[in-house]
Amino acid sequence: MEKTKQKRLERHEVPLEHTWDLSELFESEEDFHLESSAILNDLPNISRFKGKLQEDSSLLLACLGEYEEMWKRLIRVGTYASLRQSEDGTNPDNQANSAKISSLMSEANAAFSFITSEIIDFPEGKLEEFIQNEKGLEAYELTLHEIQEDKPYQLSKETEEVLAALGHVHQAPYTIYQLSKLSDMQFDSFEDESGEEKPVSFALYEDRYELSPKADERRKAFSSFTKTLRQYKNTFAATYATEVKKQVTLAKLRGYESVTHMLLHPQKVTTDMYHNQLDTILKELSPHMQRYAQLKKKILGLDTMKYCDLKAPLDSEYLPKTTFEEASEIILKALAVMGPEYSAIMEKALSERWVDLADNVGKSTGAFCSSPYVAHPYILITWTDTMRGAFVLAHELGHAGHFYLANQEQSLFNTRPSTYFIEAPSTMNEMLLAQHMLSTTKDKRMRNWIITQLLGTYYHNFVTHLLEGEFQRRIYKIAEEGGALTAKTFCEQKADVLSTFWGDTVEIDEGASLTWMRQPHYYMGLYPYTYSAGLTASTAAAQLIQEEGQPAVDRWLEVLKAGGTKTPLELMRHAGVDMSTPEPIKKAVSYVGSLIDELENNYQ
Repeated sequence: MEKTKQKRLERHEVPLEHTWDLSELFESEEDFHLESSAILNDLPNISRFKGKLQEDSSLLLACLGEYEEMWKRLIRVGTYASLRQSEDGTNPDNQANSAKISSLMSEANAAFSFITSEIIDFPEGKLEEFIQNEKGLEAYELTLHEIQEDKPYQLSKETEEVLAALGHVHQAPYTIYQLSKLSDMQFDSFEDESGEEKPVSFALYEDRYELSPKADERRKAFSSFTKTLRQYKNTFAATYATEVKKQVTLAKLRGYESVTHMLLHPQKVTTDMYHNQLDTILKELSPHMQRYAQLKKKILGLDTMKYCDLKAPLDSEYLPKTTFEEASEIILKALAVMGPEYSAIMEKALSERWVDLADNVGKSTGAFCSSPYVAHPYILITWTDTMRGAFVLAHELGHAGHFYLANQEQSLFNTRPSTYFIEAPSTMNEMLLAQHMLSTTKDKRMRNWIITQLLGTYYHNFVTHLLEGEFQRRIYKIAEEGGALTAKTFCEQKADVLSTFWGDTVEIDEGASLTWMRQPHYYMGLYPYTYSAGLTASTAAAQLIQEEGQPAVDRWLEVLKAGGTKTPLELMRHAGVDMSTPEPIKKAVSYVGSLIDELENNYQ
C-alpha cells in the first residue's frame, strides 16, 4: 500500500479568510517599523518631567497623560509583533520584530521608571491634596494609590532604573522557551493503522491527537511528542530554573515575606485564598476524577488507563463535527441570553476576522485572546472541525467580550482586573454554551457528549492548571529552601503531583513526568491556579443566571465593564459569589461530581 503524508501549510499558503486582520493595528509592516522608530525617538521627551512630579499637580497630570499615550503606542506595536510571532514563529522577520519590541519595551520601562519612584516618594497626604486640586488626576487615582501601596517593596531610584533597563534579560527565560518550542522542536511522524504517515507538532498533538478516539493513535502521538520533550528536558529545565531563581531573588531584594507573597501582591489575593483554592480542589476533586478515570477505562475497554488516555472521548465512535461557521451560529444562540450589547460584540468578532483559525507551520499552540486597548481583541485558535473547538472558541470570545467592554468603559490603566478573575468571563461562556446545548437536545448520546465537554472544561481548569499550580507551589518552596532545580527535580515533582491526585487509577509514566514542559504559564507568575478561581466564580454565576435571569445578567455585565476598578473579591461579590469562603469552591466541585454521577448512571 502506498503511504500518504499530510502536509502542514506554510503561513503564506493559508486562505486569507482563515487569518486575523491586523490592519486595525497597522496597515503594513512598514507602518509598524515607522511607528516603532518614532516611539524610540519620542521616549526621551518624558524625561523633562523627571524630578518635578511633586512640584505641581498640573505637572503630574501632564506627565501621566503623556505616559498613558506612550503606553497606547507601545501596546499597538507590541501587540502587532506578538501576534505576528504567534502566527508563525519560524519566520525570521517575526523573530527579529519580537526582539526589536522586547528591546524597545525595556528602554521604555527604563525611561518611565522615575515616575513610579517619584510617586512613591510623595509625602503623606500630598497626593490626596494634588487629586483634590486637579480634577483630571481622578482618572489616575486608582493607579496612583496602587503605586503607593508598593512603597515598602520599592528599591532605590537607581536600582529600579537598572532593573527596568534589564527588562529584556528578565524576559529571556520565556523568550527562550517559546522560541525552542515553536521554532526548534521537531517531532517524528508516526504511521497510523491504515499506513498513513501522520505529522506531529505541538498544535496537532494538543488539538487533535490527544483527543483522538483511537488508543493506538493517541499513544503513538504521545510517544513521538514526549520523545522530543525528553531531548530538550535539560535545556528547558535550565530555562525554567532561571525564571524561578529570578523571582525568588527579586522577592528577597524587595523584602517580601516570600516569593509567593510577591507574586500574589499584584493579584490582590491573600495567601489564604491562594492555598485554599489549591488545597480544597486537590482534596475534594481527586475522588471524583478518579471515578471518572475508572469509568473511561471501563467504557473504552482499556487494560490500562494511561496518562495520555485521559482526554479520550468517552464515546469513542461519537465525535461530533462542526465547521467554524456552524460553531459560530451555535455560540451566538447560546450567548443571546447575555443581551443585545454583548451579542453584537460576539457577531463582530466572528464575522470581521478577529479570529485566526488556520493551522500552519510555526503557529503558536493552544488558544488565546489578545485584547489591546487601541484595537479590538484578537483570538488565536487552531480549528480542527470538532465540536470541542466550539467550547474553546466560546472561551476565548469570553475574554474578548470582557475586554472589549472594559476597554470601552475604563481608561487604559483601569481596564485589567486581577488575574484571579481573568478566567471567569471566558469560562462563563463555556457554561452558557453547555446550558444551551443541553436545553436544545433530547438525544441521550449527544447529552452525554455535552456533559463530557463540560467535564473537559473542569479538567482543563480544575485538573490540568490546578495541578500546574500545585507543581509551582512545590518548586518555589524547593527554590526558597535552596534545593536543586534540575530536570530530575522537575520530573520527579510532576510525577508525584500527578500520582497523588490520580492514585492508582492512572499510570503515570515517564512521558507524563515530562509534561511540565508543555505550558508557558510557568513564566507568567502564579497564573495556573487562577484558572480554577475563575471557573469557580463562573460556575456559581451561571447558575444564578439560570435561576434569576436578567438581574444576574445585568450584574455580570456590570462586572465586565468594571475592568480593574474593583478587587477580585469585590467583582465576584458584585456578581453574587463570595470567594472569601471555601463554599463556592466546594459547590463547584460538587457540581463536577454530579456530572460524573449522571454519566455513571447513563453507562450502567
